[in-house]
Amino acid sequence: MKRMSVFFRNVHGVLLLDKAYGFSSNQILQQVKYLYNAKCVGHTGSLDPLATGMLPICFGESTKFSRYLLDADKHYRVIARLGQRTNTSDADGVLLSERPIRFSIDVLEKSLDCFRGEIEQIPSMYSAIKYQGRKLYEYAREGINIPYRLSRQVMVYMLRCIRYEGNELELEMRVSKGTYIRTIIDDLGEKLGCGAHVIYLRRLQVSQYPTDGMMTIDLIRSLVDQELKAGIKRYSLIDQYLLPIDTPVSLYPSVNLHDVIVKSLKQGKKVKLKDFLDKGFVRVTEGKEKKFIGLAEMTSDGFLIPRRLINDKLSEIV
Repeated sequence: MKRMSVFFRNVHGVLLLDKAYGFSSNQILQQVKYLYNAKCVGHTGSLDPLATGMLPICFGESTKFSRYLLDADKHYRVIARLGQRTNTSDADGVLLSERPIRFSIDVLEKSLDCFRGEIEQIPSMYSAIKYQGRKLYEYAREGINIPYRLSRQVMVYMLRCIRYEGNELELEMRVSKGTYIRTIIDDLGEKLGCGAHVIYLRRLQVSQYPTDGMMTIDLIRSLVDQELKAGIKRYSLIDQYLLPIDTPVSLYPSVNLHDVIVKSLKQGKKVKLKDFLDKGFVRVTEGKEKKFIGLAEMTSDGFLIPRRLINDKLSEIV
């Protein structure tokens, strides 16, 4: 029998997904792709299966700007189990050691202060950082340790203790891109002399996205069921929750250009601006309606160079 082809939708925008516990980011991504019947989908930074919370999903043309969310600051709440260290630095790992908890509140505060501001991290072997073309966790699963992992500088903008009770320590932190929360907890446990690992991790925010705009997979499924039962237009309910294409770059300054100048930019040409802007990336909009057309870079000598432009012929845009 001839196999029927599957037609996916050209849908564009950003979904703020509230990732559920126990699923990998890719598993969740595939579920979202199926429910939206979307042709092109990508997430913006993995969350471990143990973690929950904000996972922005980019559709269609928004995927062109997903890297700017990867580079964004992130806000977390984490609960650590004190007195136990695991090989993955979380509750999914194998127990390596158990030690008594003997530190004072004063020692805790001084130890936390060591993790505020700019710090250096050596990534865990159970991370997705690549070494000689392979992810570190792939080596770890084969029992291979890479001892000379390069440290990286990250920024912890805010770190505060919410609760210290028995063998649990609850923290809130806002960090720069590339920060491994599991590594902070593991390093903190060693500084306290008792060991520690993550038992709960929730990402509260990515960049400036509103926390009250998150959707769960279960809610998306229920809206799809409503569409089918009510006989209304497919995707009309779930598409309402997609944010505009340009939200991943909403924090960049904006420049509005005349149609004639935009035409040159769309042809890949750099254009000279009379009014100088600060050097760096800018959001480019077109005409009186200020339609977003993409991201460009302003040079120190007054030229605007196109970097990531959206497709002019989009059939479905949210």
